Amino acid sequence: MKNDRFLNLAIRYGFLVLLAILIVFFSLSASGFATPRSAVFILQSVAITGILALGVTCTLVVDGFDLSIGSVATSALMLSAYSMVILEHSAVVAVLLCLAMGALVGLINGLLIVKFRVPDLLATLGMMFLLIGLQRIPTQGNSIATGMRLSDGSAAEGTFSAAFLWLGRHRFDFFLERLVPVPVVVFLLIAVAIWVFLELTRHGRLMYAIGSNERAASLVGANVNRYKIVAYMISGVTASIGGILLAARLGRGDIASGNNLLLDSVAAALIGFAVLGAARANAFGTAIGALFVGILLQGLTMMNAPYYTQDFVKGVILVAALVFTFYLSARRGASGKTSTNTK
Repeated sequence: MKNDRFLNLAIRYGFLVLLAILIVFFSLSASGFATPRSAVFILQSVAITGILALGVTCTLVVDGFDLSIGSVATSALMLSAYSMVILEHSAVVAVLLCLAMGALVGLINGLLIVKFRVPDLLATLGMMFLLIGLQRIPTQGNSIATGMRLSDGSAAEGTFSAAFLWLGRHRFDFFLERLVPVPVVVFLLIAVAIWVFLELTRHGRLMYAIGSNERAASLVGANVNRYKIVAYMISGVTASIGGILLAARLGRGDIASGNNLLLDSVAAALIGFAVLGAARANAFGTAIGALFVGILLQGLTMMNAPYYTQDFVKGVILVAALVFTFYLSARRGASGKTSTNTK
């Protein structure tokens, strides 16, 4: 009985305890880690990754997976830059184009999966490569910046709108200091919105039901195909929001800026399985997973750890979190069955 109670506590709170230990360790080992500015920097570094990870979470809920989020974000970054610098559009037009692009990519991914029966990994992998190539064609593989030379030899006359740059660079006052960047606020709002949608609405519960047992969900009247398509459209829109914020922060269309977005976002979403012993995709766990990755990387950087070790450490943490979650959950299930049979 005591072993079962300890096992349940370990599954439910083990990851949060690990997160607390990590914070204490870096606070003692890295000078300046435990400061408000360091905390804000961590939040800023994980905001875009977390937004993408929340979109991935929606696809995981319906038993899918979206590998195209990184390329969607980079495409939104390039599209917004191209729209304002080359086509001289306003910030509103650029943002709407990016959101429409993300929704369209999500719709195509969903249709490939539910209508043409292409496995989700293959469909989104194909979309990833398609977007990587497509986003480079208009500029012949070059990044987009104000005043850049066009293919005809003339200079681009468009500029990044001040309103657009506000999205990535403005900071709100917090305790009399301009500390909190807009992307952090957007991340928190999207996290709350997706948590409410998945946990507190009928549609969210149906999406979880589809992920658990698609056939049973369809028998009770759920439109399985529609919900799957919606999940991928949410993923596409959130990825495009991440790309918009990244472009606004950089003030240029940097073709290589989104290289690590996919892996870090997937890591955050999967680490979320271990938070509070959920053993399933969930918005709260994903947000904590993104924060965990940010704390880990910030701490390693402040301790002067070589940059080439960071991916290895992230991989170790991810594998450990998933093994911890599913192995202990399996043991708990086996223990429950044994006790039932004994009775």
